[in-house]
This record gives sequence, C-alpha cells and structure tokens, in this order.
Amino acid sequence: MEPIHLQEGPVAVRPLFSQDAPLLLRWMTDPRVLAFYGGRDLRFTPEKVQEEFYTPEQGVRRCLVEFEGIPVGYIQIYPLDEELCREYHYPHRKEELAFGIDQFLGEPALWGKHIGRRFLSLVLHHLTQQEGAAAVILDPHADNFRALRCYEACGFRKIQFLPAHELHEGVWEDCWLMEYRPAPSA
Repeated sequence: MEPIHLQEGPVAVRPLFSQDAPLLLRWMTDPRVLAFYGGRDLRFTPEKVQEEFYTPEQGVRRCLVEFEGIPVGYIQIYPLDEELCREYHYPHRKEELAFGIDQFLGEPALWGKHIGRRFLSLVLHHLTQQEGAAAVILDPHADNFRALRCYEACGFRKIQFLPAHELHEGVWEDCWLMEYRPAPSA
C-alpha cells in the first residue's frame, strides 16, 4: 500500500515518522486521550510506543494528522481481510475493497472543533475515490457520544451493536460497528 499524503485547507494527513515518537508518547500518557483510546490503565514507555506504533504490520498505514501545520492526531488504516471481518462481525465480500480505521485527536484542547470531521472526510474521500474502497468501518465504544456524532456527521452509520467487544480499563465495553459507504454516482 502506498503511503498517504493528503491536504485540504488547514488539515493534512501524512505518514508517521520516527521523529513523531515523543509526540505519540505524550499523547499516550495523557489520561484524557487514554480514556477514549487504549485505556488509562495502559503504561506507555518509549519502548511501548515503538512496539505499538512502529512495528510493521502487513497493509497497515499509520499516519499523523496535522492542523495548521501542527500535529494533532493519529490514524491507522488497514485493509479488511477475512480474519478481521470475523473479529468485527462484518460480512467479508471478496469482491469489495474495504478498510478499517482507528484514530484519535491527541490534543484535548482541540476536541469539539470539528477537526475530526475534517480529517476523516479527507481520508474517506481518498480511500473511496482514489483507492476504490467500497466501505470503511470502525468500532467506537457505545458510550463515546462525541465520537459517534463525529462519525455520523461524516456519513458512517451504525450497522451492528457489539456487546462486550473491547477490553478497556479492565471492563469489556460495548461498541458499535459503523460503516461508511460512498453515495452511488448519479
């Protein structure tokens, strides 16, 4: 898979670089971020950041999100295969290209300013229009109402409730499987 370099106005998405590791460590030690991504019970060290964000995985593209030239978040994009589809309880259609994404804004001061909507819309447009994706999925916690509103505003729809889907801070959390499909061309 080709690296992603996207920009629209003040929002950009670029590949993750090794020099971004200290920034990831700062974000992954902020309890406000961990409350929604990973869990506050995780203990990130420089070594754990390397393991979690820099260990190569087949097809996974890890990117930094920038706003006005300043790094503000993270997104990873990966093609869905049969195994991932089983994990997500998502029908695997061999004839369709589909991606899963995980993301967060690491700067809590910027939450609620629609930056998530802007960078997700940019990524969704790229994946569907440039790479030919038929669908993009994600699985937010059912109680993460800010994220759910953001995803719905970007065109995702809830397609399946996933009870006790993700272990988060020692508790199995309910999630929603959400899907984005581009509008059919007229």
